[in-house]
Amino acid sequence: MKLVSNARPGFVVGIDLGTSNSLVAILRDREPVVLRNALGEALTPSVVSIDEDGSVLVGAAAHARHATHPERTARLFKRDMGTTRKLDFGGKRMRAEELSALVLAALKRDAEEILGGEVVEAVVTVPAYFGDAQRQATRAAGAIAGLVVERIINEPTAAALAYGLHHREEEIRAVVLDLGGGTFDVTVLEIIEGVIEIQATAGDARLGGEDFAELLAEVLAEEILTQHGEDPRAHPIAWARLRTAAEAAKRELSEHDIARVSVPRLALGRKVIDVARTFTRAEARSAWEPLLERMRGPIRRAVRDADVVFADIDEVLLVGGATRMPCVVTLATELFGRDPLATLPADEAVAIGAAIQAGLKQGLQAVDDMVVTDVAPFSMGIESSARMGRQMVEGLYAPILERGTTIPASRTQSFVTTEDGQAEIAVKVYQGEHSLCADNEFLGEYRVGRLPRKPAGEAGIEVRFTYDLNGILEVEMTILGTTRVEHLVLTGSDEALSPKKIESARRAMAALKFHPRELLPNRTLLARADALYVELRGPVRDELGAALAAFRAALETQDPETVDFVRENLARVVDAVAHTLR
Repeated sequence: MKLVSNARPGFVVGIDLGTSNSLVAILRDREPVVLRNALGEALTPSVVSIDEDGSVLVGAAAHARHATHPERTARLFKRDMGTTRKLDFGGKRMRAEELSALVLAALKRDAEEILGGEVVEAVVTVPAYFGDAQRQATRAAGAIAGLVVERIINEPTAAALAYGLHHREEEIRAVVLDLGGGTFDVTVLEIIEGVIEIQATAGDARLGGEDFAELLAEVLAEEILTQHGEDPRAHPIAWARLRTAAEAAKRELSEHDIARVSVPRLALGRKVIDVARTFTRAEARSAWEPLLERMRGPIRRAVRDADVVFADIDEVLLVGGATRMPCVVTLATELFGRDPLATLPADEAVAIGAAIQAGLKQGLQAVDDMVVTDVAPFSMGIESSARMGRQMVEGLYAPILERGTTIPASRTQSFVTTEDGQAEIAVKVYQGEHSLCADNEFLGEYRVGRLPRKPAGEAGIEVRFTYDLNGILEVEMTILGTTRVEHLVLTGSDEALSPKKIESARRAMAALKFHPRELLPNRTLLARADALYVELRGPVRDELGAALAAFRAALETQDPETVDFVRENLARVVDAVAHTLR
């Protein structure tokens, strides 16, 4: 099935739309380049917040506000892609697609500022284990943000492209372990003379670095509940502060054997307590063992589906910021019997691969000798019935295109009627691996009517599944013994946003008031300083308070030189105080 591009002339970029952070890259002068945002940073936190004046903040400023204004901030919404759930924050209710669109729009604006032209199209990455609904939601988010998103690429496949760019002449079998903020993917691949063949993929769409931080916060919350009789999880600001402290401890444990958690004046209703605790690396590893065990399952499944053993793997590639955790490195070493590689920039590898895929899509000469194949992450099939003696068993899953099949792919299977004179067959399409359809994900339904009225088993249909690189499934149904063909193209579930709703969401986003891009450094610094101020006490707090007051006064003057001078002073104080808290 061919897709016709409706992109206008302009730049085509690669975007890693992450659970925790997002970034954008482009292929320029034969090399992929990660573009910086308004703050000069590669990573833009995938967080949205509503400021007191009603303006929308995206990125670092929104992330910093989560600790002080959790009720006005939305985060981790990537996990709700493809669902109808709406997040309430700052007086607004938005679906995950709309929130993701705000992040994509911010990346688009930053890229256009650097490139000096309009960004019209993007190759966007998704976790390999994202299903049909999540992929279509990602495409809808791009449309709301004003981007054409024809090509969606799996995150480990993008990482493989980034690795293969400089290893085109090698013959190597590798496994990519991609642990991001909210998802975990495993991909087994082979590189032979510039051809990157994905052999198997597996994963967990609800397991990521955020869960490791969350587990540390849960440990703290349970201890506080035991000692003080109050549950911090019942108090949004207290829980947000604990969660922020746990995230900092998780990061510190990636570099040191001990991490100190300090949360002064934690308000729990009428109680105010000081939280001070240390986590050792061994203690954290013990707490995280259930999460590490969840990682082992997809790793073993991917290796098994690739029809290899652990010893057959030549290289283990770590991708995603959470793979910096020593426990993840140790897990990979234990399973594969070799030290994993960290040659790719963990946070940037996926975006780099997306930029390469954008170059391939455009036919750029710099990558014209690279070829990448991918595989279907899930099995796809239809509901069937079987007669067992006198009893008819219904709701059985009949896979037509199995997981691990190289795509694009086309597979057929025939089905016959179960009753005499049956004139209609309901083709119910599912994806998943369970034997019962009720345990798999429903994708869509089509009713094939006007069948020849024959005895049971003598009439039926041939069902052909055609699955393309963009995650679009076409179902073709041919009535046996005839030339009549019916078609069903699955481009979204019932929960997906319709074109009309996407256009409505685009208009609603255009009506939002965004914080001016040129003022984001000021707003971000204020948010970071405010979040830090909450954690302090005594002379250090007074010093930061004075610097904050001076900066706010400077902003009132609207004199650029004064603002720049006072901002630099506040930034120095923030950096110094933050360093003392590590």
